[in-house]
Amino acid sequence: MKSSIRTKLSRGLPGFGERIGHLSVKRQELIRPIQERPRDYVLLSIRGVAHKLGTDPATILRTVRSMGFSNYREFKFYLHELSIASATSLEGMKATSPNDSGLTSNARKALDQDLHNLHALRNTLDMERIVVLAKRMYEARRILLIAGDMAISLVDFLDYKLTLLGLPVVSVTSPGKTLHAVRGLTKKDLVIAISFRRGLRQTVEGLQQARENGAYCVGITDTFVSPIARFAHECFLTSVEAPFSNSYTAPISLLHVLFTICAHYRRTRTLALLEKVDYEQRHGFRWYQG
Repeated sequence: MKSSIRTKLSRGLPGFGERIGHLSVKRQELIRPIQERPRDYVLLSIRGVAHKLGTDPATILRTVRSMGFSNYREFKFYLHELSIASATSLEGMKATSPNDSGLTSNARKALDQDLHNLHALRNTLDMERIVVLAKRMYEARRILLIAGDMAISLVDFLDYKLTLLGLPVVSVTSPGKTLHAVRGLTKKDLVIAISFRRGLRQTVEGLQQARENGAYCVGITDTFVSPIARFAHECFLTSVEAPFSNSYTAPISLLHVLFTICAHYRRTRTLALLEKVDYEQRHGFRWYQG
């Protein structure tokens, strides 16, 4: 049932602000606390939400339906995704009491969460979609990677890997350079935009402009309510959930899968490139000679 709800809600999904824009001013004010702090409401029943907002369940249900949801269960699933998108590092740190466990136990929890994120990626990733994306990347005139903040590390990783394969990749990680880079994009280009939670403004706006200019846009994020998912032609979801801050274990694995498929998509070409790389890795000046 949850997967069917996810499929339904992920098609052309408007943001929360757009949804409440259709409500009366009174109902907008009623529902706004949920928008501001979704985690305070995500585990509550419809009666619990009504009590917390000082109204009745019938009013909550009418409001939810006016926002475009078929029922409260569908809204609650959306709210769960919204709570993921709005999560902050402070909330994650506060969720664990200093008296709960020792340092090594917290470290194990972090590793366990990483393994859980990888397991989720393993069970949900559609490899055929990655194959199709690899084909698009080889056909593209230019591959533009957009990211900022912590996600710069992911773009640097993918940029290095794709450069190794001789693909026409360019990465942009600052607002100004992003603005200039997307201006010249056309339908011959491909964009991969990476941002998690609510979405970094420079990445989201760069993605929007790239799509308006005709480029094929791919998003990598952690929830379908992210603006990255909304504005990309297609999106790959991977969790960054962690006890504190974000963990990029699963996103790195996703990018490594993409690189691996790209490398094998044109295996003969890759082998020819690696023959040149092999000599440098054995005898190049970069490597320490003991």
